Amino acid sequence: MGQMLLDTGEAREGFAWFNKAAAQGHLMALNMVGRCYDLGWGTPVDKTRAAECFRVAAERGLDWGMYNYATALTLGEGLAEDRPAALAWFEKAAGQGNAKAINYVGSFHEDGWVVERDMAKAAGFYAQAAAGGDFRGMFNHARMLLGQGQPAEARRWIVEARTTATPAFTAKMRGWLLGSAWPELAEALRC
Repeated sequence: MGQMLLDTGEAREGFAWFNKAAAQGHLMALNMVGRCYDLGWGTPVDKTRAAECFRVAAERGLDWGMYNYATALTLGEGLAEDRPAALAWFEKAAGQGNAKAINYVGSFHEDGWVVERDMAKAAGFYAQAAAGGDFRGMFNHARMLLGQGQPAEARRWIVEARTTATPAFTAKMRGWLLGSAWPELAEALRC
């Protein structure tokens, strides 16, 4: 009910239902209470309360709680930035098959955060995230394929990413492609 209300623009009512379900021990509802605090859906933004909700859901085993808590730790939102702890939580969520977490583990390896920079490992994680359905993972996988001289396969993943990407991320993909050695691939992002 909370998700339905949130999806129909009744965020305050959705937030109330998420709280009711969270009070009864529903971990995804607790995670969604955190998302509401994180993004101001039906309540004022409170990054500290969001991080606390994510932490509790993560510690109780919810992969999305792990992902959101790790994201808060990475960005230092609502708590102190702690990238080693963030990576550990991303890896736990990835171990449960969370494609977004798998993509983030790839980013740690690509950027050399906490671990040695390893493009082969990053590419492997991005391929897993893409196969798992994460649009960011799909685009990151496409970037790696372009670097390996596989533009046709990269284009396939760019087109696939566009089907579920947010408009903001689609614009980022387009901007990256236009500034790359493959600007013609930006055409794949047209509606």
